[in-house]
Amino acid sequence: MHVSQSAVADEVEIAWRVLQHNWIAIAAMGAALVFSLLLTDFSVGLTGVAIAAGYVGIYGGFAQANARSPKRRDPQVMFVLGGIAQLSLITVLMTPLTYVAAATNLPMQDANLLAVDRALGLDWAAYVRFVDAHPLLALWLSYGYTMIRGQLFAIPVVLAAKGQYRRIGEFAFAFGAALAVTTIISALTPAIGVYQQIGLDPGSLKNLNPLAYLEQLRDLPPTREGALRHLELLGLAGIVTFPSFHAATAVLYGWALWPAKWLRPIVVVANGAMLAATPIDGGHYFIDLLAGMAIAVAAIFAARWFAGNVARRRFTAAPAAAALPVPAVAPAS
Repeated sequence: MHVSQSAVADEVEIAWRVLQHNWIAIAAMGAALVFSLLLTDFSVGLTGVAIAAGYVGIYGGFAQANARSPKRRDPQVMFVLGGIAQLSLITVLMTPLTYVAAATNLPMQDANLLAVDRALGLDWAAYVRFVDAHPLLALWLSYGYTMIRGQLFAIPVVLAAKGQYRRIGEFAFAFGAALAVTTIISALTPAIGVYQQIGLDPGSLKNLNPLAYLEQLRDLPPTREGALRHLELLGLAGIVTFPSFHAATAVLYGWALWPAKWLRPIVVVANGAMLAATPIDGGHYFIDLLAGMAIAVAAIFAARWFAGNVARRRFTAAPAAAALPVPAVAPAS
């Protein structure tokens, strides 16, 4: 179906405005972190801050410069660099906030979460033992859990190549919203994970090595006790059990990449593996997964609503934004 140049130009303009509006929400995350550091005894290492600021500044700066340049404007450059800058900064800001959330030190809810799993008829121990008894499955799921990293920064590249510029901004908004909500709920419903709750030593497993759970076991108790208060950004794990953010990202990544039809089988396998691996590598209860997936769906609806509001106000954009270039190829349907 042919799409007029003016319609494509309007869509690029709207998409850029969505991305620009995202900075307001990201600034709120930054303010929350700053206030948390001022009001508590937490501190953050300057080396990690400098590296993160440099990385985000370079990507975000080049995106803004490209958007403003009358000669070099290229939507793919703008949205790929701008999207990666936002996703990186969201991660940098929210990860230490998971430690601040854990420091509220509310009563642990592991017993209640395990009770919910059992009420649903879900046997976590049987699931882990089944996977551990099958080395190839255990290896596949171990790789699956790491899929949270590579996909995050591949999404802006894939969507820009497809001309799906607005979805880059929507995805960044949904990703940030899901992480923020997950962090808040984790403060109200703290848990350390199912291995400890049922008394299963991860070292007794033959083919599984739940590193993410062990990182949580390393950081969560001292954070709750007040012993861990200095945070090095490059060494943080993110200490959230309920809801599972891995489960949320499996849904978010699948939704974000779905417009790339040739990628759909890979998306299903990769995110299916991440979802299946989350109870094992992260020591999550099954109810953690269900809650994380529900948050992701709500975040997607919120992102679409947010982008729709921006679209309805598109003609109030600044002249520079309105003059954004038209891509060489119309966005795919």
